[in-house]
Amino acid sequence: MVGVNERTGREWRNGRDDPKRRRLPARVERAASAVSRPRFLTEDERIHIADRRREDAGIRQVAAELGRSPSTISREIARNATVSASGQRTYRPHAAQSRADARRPRPKPRKINRFPELRRFIQHHLDKRWSPEQICQAVRKHFPDRPELHVVHETVYQALYVQGRGELRRELARALRTGRARRIPRRQAVCRRPRFTHPMVMISDRPAEVEDRAVPGHWEGDLIVGKDNGSAIGTLVERCTRYVMLVHLPHGRSAEQVRDALQHSVTQLPSHLIRSLTWDQGSELGEHHLFTVATDIPVYFCDPASPWQRGSNENTNGLLRQYFPKGTDLSVHTRDHLDAVAAELNSRPRKTLGWDTPAERLAKLLAA
Repeated sequence: MVGVNERTGREWRNGRDDPKRRRLPARVERAASAVSRPRFLTEDERIHIADRRREDAGIRQVAAELGRSPSTISREIARNATVSASGQRTYRPHAAQSRADARRPRPKPRKINRFPELRRFIQHHLDKRWSPEQICQAVRKHFPDRPELHVVHETVYQALYVQGRGELRRELARALRTGRARRIPRRQAVCRRPRFTHPMVMISDRPAEVEDRAVPGHWEGDLIVGKDNGSAIGTLVERCTRYVMLVHLPHGRSAEQVRDALQHSVTQLPSHLIRSLTWDQGSELGEHHLFTVATDIPVYFCDPASPWQRGSNENTNGLLRQYFPKGTDLSVHTRDHLDAVAAELNSRPRKTLGWDTPAERLAKLLAA
């Protein structure tokens, strides 16, 4: 099997060397694995696996003996087995250890650096302000027969954040919706106190049909605020379709101005597509009871410091900051510009919609 004479094999096995024959080459000892973390299988464990497999022991039995997960043993045999010329698979522990050691060194060449067409595709869609996860799904659709180009979104993030590797241009990090060039930990939200005295209907009293997103027409709303809290844009997101509407507030964000602007926005929709509105406890909705009287739309309020109760709206506000950065004057944006931004967001494929767009989902509801 190794291509040497039988006598040579006996000499290797017995450790003897005939002085009249040529000297055997010095044995090259395989470097011991430098990794001793319990996460990785050791050579002794691989020997145990090989011995027990020759005894026809099951994978779960071997895993129990080693204190490992059955999937760990199964993957080990599948990845590191030796395949003969006839196609027969045999598990040999020392060969398996060598293969594992050869795969372990880091860093490895990344796909984005190895495939120029993949790098160009990602850069093009980052310029169009697509998220890394949307881009990775688009790669699978555009290159269905080339699995070597398929990547996960974490690969794109690492190529952007680890600038020393050179996979993607540094300026592309600005295309991310957060605008951050590095990752930062999330911080705990600051608790806020109720800001108006008129009785509120809390989110706990909201109908069950709103929570499961089965019935369209239930919206979440909030404001994104500009420089020095002097300007704002209202945001409305439909929970079922994730359809976005932007509320124009060119003259301020007082309770009366927000009330009038919301009334104008909701009248543009059919009545069956505007059933309720969920808001946080911001003072801008102090006129909520007058809004409900004028539109017959109930308003529900989230608990303090609970942004996850309006998750779709919070996500949308993060997307909008790519168009309306913090610290800028939001009153300069016209109604037409807000409509264009909303149209661009509504034409993006969304993972939560099975990669349909919000506009497509809303069109289906209107057609029905």
